[in-house]
Parts: sequence; C-alpha cells; structure tokens
Amino acid sequence: MVRRRPLQSNDLVALAETWVSKFPIVLREDPLAEGDWNGFKRFADQLGKKIEVVDDDIFVTNTRYIARGIAEGTANSALIKLNQLGTAKETIEAVRMRRDAGWRYFISHRSGETADAFLADFAVAMDGGHLKTGSASCSERIAKYNRPLEIEQELGETALYYWKQLRI
Repeated sequence: MVRRRPLQSNDLVALAETWVSKFPIVLREDPLAEGDWNGFKRFADQLGKKIEVVDDDIFVTNTRYIARGIAEGTANSALIKLNQLGTAKETIEAVRMRRDAGWRYFISHRSGETADAFLADFAVAMDGGHLKTGSASCSERIAKYNRPLEIEQELGETALYYWKQLRI
C-alpha cells in the first residue's frame, strides 16, 4: 500500500488551480481549514479572479471575522446564515460589509431548518443573487427554492433580478 502524506494548504491551492484550468468550476466553498487565514489568502490570490472563493467556516457570519477577511483578501464571496450570528440587524450588517467590499454572498440555510420559506424572502431582500438551501430532496428545501419564483411572479414586470442586470 502506498502511503500518502496529508495535503497542506499549498498542495490544495495547486490542486484547485489544476482543476479550475481543466473543468468548468465556478466556485469553491470552504476550500481550506477554517483557521487557515494565510492559506485562504493564497487561495483567493491565485484563484479569486477566475472563480468565487466562498467561505463559511472561517467567517461564520461574524462581522469581526468578515472585516479581517476583507482587509486580508481571504475570499471574494461568503455564506450568510441568518440564524448563525444572532440578530437580523447583525446579519444585514454582514451583508452590507461584503457588498461594500465588492464581494458576492449567499444567503444560506443551516441544518435543521423548517418548511418556513422566510429565508428565501430574506435572500431576495438582500439582493445577492444567491440562495443556498441544499439539495431539492426535502419539502423544507423545495419550499425555499419555490419562494423566489413566487416573489418574481408577484412582482411581475417590476421584478429586478441581480443576474439579469449583469447579463450573465
């Protein structure tokens, strides 16, 4: 049996560069260990112009960590979890910080969610163009995927959709 050494940050960045050059990868979420600030900076420096470098675990929707990440350039996109930080006001501040820095952001569910689709309404209100709610295999997730479609139908011609504005 061949024993392989564990991959280090530099190895993972190099591997990701190979994959991005070979495959149509558009984003990577949590590509490195949650405390690896230097590794995230290298990852973002190397790949941030080609893909979204999405972080969840290093920021945990905490505005102190987000400020550090923005200052150090450790990502260009991040997850926002309304029920992770504590209050809607703090969550909106986390969105504002990312938006002001020119970062993308995903409004994201957390494990154990219910069929309440408010998260989808919040995602539309925060205007980030992304909603993460897992695979469409459970009714509580499908409700969240259907809600933005319902909102678009309710708004009709007045609906502004982020991706339409960018013409992506």
